[in-house]
Amino acid sequence: MDEKQNIEWKENWRDDYLKWVCGFANSQGGTIFIGKDDAGNVSGLDNYQKLLEDLPNKIRDSLGIFVDVNLHEKDGNRFIEIIVPKYQVPIAYRGKYYIRSGSTKQELKGAALNEFILKRSGKTWDDVIEENASFDDIDGESIKQFLKDASKANRINVESDISIPDLLDKLRLSDGNQVKRAAIILFGKDPGRFYTNLPVKIGSFGDSSADLKFHEVVEGNLIHLKDLIPEMLNAKFLKHPIDFQGLQRFERDEYPVDAVREMILNALVHRNYLGAQTQLRLQDHSLSIWNDGTLPDGITEADLKRPHASKPRNPLIADVCFKAGYIDSWGRGTIRILEACDEFDLPEPEMTEFQGGFKVTLYKDHYSEEQLKKLGLNERQIKAVKFVKNHAQITNAEYQEEFDVARRTATRDLKELVEKGVLKSSDKKGAGAYYEI
Repeated sequence: MDEKQNIEWKENWRDDYLKWVCGFANSQGGTIFIGKDDAGNVSGLDNYQKLLEDLPNKIRDSLGIFVDVNLHEKDGNRFIEIIVPKYQVPIAYRGKYYIRSGSTKQELKGAALNEFILKRSGKTWDDVIEENASFDDIDGESIKQFLKDASKANRINVESDISIPDLLDKLRLSDGNQVKRAAIILFGKDPGRFYTNLPVKIGSFGDSSADLKFHEVVEGNLIHLKDLIPEMLNAKFLKHPIDFQGLQRFERDEYPVDAVREMILNALVHRNYLGAQTQLRLQDHSLSIWNDGTLPDGITEADLKRPHASKPRNPLIADVCFKAGYIDSWGRGTIRILEACDEFDLPEPEMTEFQGGFKVTLYKDHYSEEQLKKLGLNERQIKAVKFVKNHAQITNAEYQEEFDVARRTATRDLKELVEKGVLKSSDKKGAGAYYEI
């Protein structure tokens, strides 16, 4: 049994491990074994009797919680099991809050700590009253757009002339005469006046992520941003290569519209609004979007590739976007991205937690340098693929000459390219044999 989300092994007790207990209590609960080495083997304890007496009181006095402390024996060696339950209220150790993330302990700070305390208090960030806002801060045109979209989606039954206060009340975006943060995010006239990190940054980069060519900042409420961002991408950032089929001329998008749409909506709906700005990056062979906020508890990166539960960080914002038909409520957004890329014959997109947030990257070329490096190809092989893209094919002799290698090396490299599905060999044998994509 390996160390994981809810298991930790320690050879001896140190009071610093109270942080681990705190982390388990603030997460999904877990078990700490004292008297086991890093491989999970029982190493034994000499002071087990004292620990049995001290640990329950020490944990209670330091953290204010109760745990089960049990003694076990294996092959004559004794070890202690500390079972920590999950607590619904925030648990602190010396004024600091810790959580369990994977097999590590993390201290919560800043925006992550605020979000955690709100959640443990039965609230989410978007459900809090914005004390400095009123109904006068709500944009009527955004409300009209929402009602129009919701009518098409047929997910809400309201009159088109409903008043702003009545609509916000129906959507649970207000409390009496006060509006909630979600209302400002969704419909605010100037949401940046309340939350300075709302703008979305879009940057065009070269081969290197440090090579910034130009950038734009898009501002507005969510109802506007969902349309403004695609418009900005089309106007200044995306190229549209032209294909011809017969006599018909049409423009083929660089990336599938459905995938980009889901990426933008997921970022706007599920981001941590206490964190950094959402960022869109376009490079020669990729498009990525990053938003602050990691995956919900219990959802892994692997889960995103299959049906999974919907656990929105901002449930009020998500509910309004569902009613308007922008998103569904079944956790299918990431699956749609995967399906759209597959239908578009693009490489599988990357979806990963990255630098305290979540990042989705689309690649428009199966044979880009980034994709080829993932296959473990060497520099010669990567250059050979570029050669084939430019010349349609390559022979063993051309490989030898181009990279100044022996026939044996060329044969080995080309064979590996075929085995990895990058190139295919021709039916011809001998001197007439060649390789193509």
